[in-house]
Amino acid sequence: MLHKKKKISELEDAQKGHSSTYSTRYFSKPIPKYEIPENEMPANAAYQLVHDELNMDGNPALNLASFCTTWMEPEAEKLIAENNNKNFIDHDEYPQTEIIHERLVNMMARLFNAPDDCDSVGTATIGSSEAIMLGLLAHKWTWKNKRKTENKPYDKPNIVFGNDVHICWDKFARYFDVEPRIVPMEKDRFILSVSEVEKRVDENTICVGTILGTTFTGQHDPIEEINDLLLKIKQEKGWDIPIHVDAASGGFIAPFIYPDLKWDFRLEQVRSINVSGHKYGLVYPGLGWLIFRDEKDVPKDIVFTVNYLGGKMPTYTLNFSRGGATVIGQYYNFLRLGKAGYTRIMSNITENAKYLAEKLLKTEYFESLNPTQLLPVVAVKLKNNENFTLYELTDKLREKGWIMPAYSLPANAEEIVIMRIVVRENFSRDMCDILYEDIVEAYNDLKNKN
Repeated sequence: MLHKKKKISELEDAQKGHSSTYSTRYFSKPIPKYEIPENEMPANAAYQLVHDELNMDGNPALNLASFCTTWMEPEAEKLIAENNNKNFIDHDEYPQTEIIHERLVNMMARLFNAPDDCDSVGTATIGSSEAIMLGLLAHKWTWKNKRKTENKPYDKPNIVFGNDVHICWDKFARYFDVEPRIVPMEKDRFILSVSEVEKRVDENTICVGTILGTTFTGQHDPIEEINDLLLKIKQEKGWDIPIHVDAASGGFIAPFIYPDLKWDFRLEQVRSINVSGHKYGLVYPGLGWLIFRDEKDVPKDIVFTVNYLGGKMPTYTLNFSRGGATVIGQYYNFLRLGKAGYTRIMSNITENAKYLAEKLLKTEYFESLNPTQLLPVVAVKLKNNENFTLYELTDKLREKGWIMPAYSLPANAEEIVIMRIVVRENFSRDMCDILYEDIVEAYNDLKNKN
C-alpha cells in the first residue's frame, strides 16, 4: 500500500492522539495538590494520574477490617452505573425510584416482623449513623411532646446505652443535648447488662439503645431480656420507654439464619430499627435504612414538607441530596437473591467465620471474644503473654496485604487488646486457609525474632 506524505502539522496531531499517556508532560512534572491547577489536562492523563495514585490504597478483597460490601455482581454494578446520575431526593423527577424505595421499606418492615395492625414507615439514609440519629431524634420528640401534655419538665432527657455502641451514639447525645447514661464494659462482659440498664432508666429516658452485633466483638445485647424489663417498668411505674435496635451489622443476618431469635418488632418495646444496606445487605456504600414499628412513632412536627422539587414532598432526613443508585442496588439484591439466596450467603459466611475461628483457637495462640458467633466476625485476644502485641501482629500481616484492626476495648476493659476479622461474601474457605497460614507464620516470626 502506498502512503501519502503528511504535513508536519498532521504528524504532530497524530502523535498527540497516539502517544503514551506516560510520555506526556503531566507525568514528568509535579501537579498541584492543594490548589486547583490553572490549566486543563487531557481526560486520559487526569484519569491515569488519579488511577495510579489510588493503587496506594489497600486491596478491598483483603480488607478484613470493614463490614462494608466490597463486591457486587456485574449486573448490579451495571444498574448502579446507570443510576449514578439520579438524585434520590428528587421524587417528582424520578418517581419510579421512589416507588422502589417504598417497596423496600415494606419488605424490611415485614422482614423485621412488624405487626399487621401497625402502619410501619421508614426511609433510606446515607448509612446507619444517619439512621440512628433520626431514630433517636424521633424518640426524643415523642418523649418531649408527651411531657408537655402532662405539664412536666422536658429539659433533661437522657438515653441509656452500652459502651459497645458505635461512636454515632455518643455523637447523637452531644449534638442533640441528651444526657448519655452509658453502661461500661467489664473484663468478662462486653455487652449490655439488664441490671445495669435498670439502674439508669427513669421517667426522663427517651430510649434504651441495644446492639444486634457490636463493632467491637460481634456479640449482641440481650434485647429480649431488656424488653421484658421495660415492660415490667411500664406496668409498675408507667414509664413507656422504647427500644431502638442498632442492627447495622446483624439486621440482614439474624432474620435469615437465626429466625427464632427475638430482637425485632416481635418485642413490644422495640419501636425502631436501623440496618446497613452497605454491610450485609450486600450493597456498596453508602446505604442505611431506618424502619419504625408504626407511623405514630414519628412525631409530625419533625417531618418537613418542601415543594421546590415539584409537588409537595415530606422529608425526614439529616442529609437532603444523595445518590439513588444504592437504593436500586438494594432492590436488585432482594429480587435476585430472595430469602433463599440471603439465607445461603449468610449461612456460608458465618460457617467460614466459624471455620477460621476454630483453626485459630486450635493453635492455642488466641482466645475468642465472640463465642456466640452471631456475626461472621472472628474476634480474638492473645492467650499467652508474648513478647509482642496484636498491633505488631496486624502490622506484620499488612506486609502480605491483609488489612485487619487491632484495638483496645472501651473503659473498664481497656487493657484488653483484640484483633478482629470480618468475613464477607467474597471471602472464601480457601482464603480462610491462606489467612490462617499467614497469621501462624507472622505469629511465629514475631515470637522468634523477639
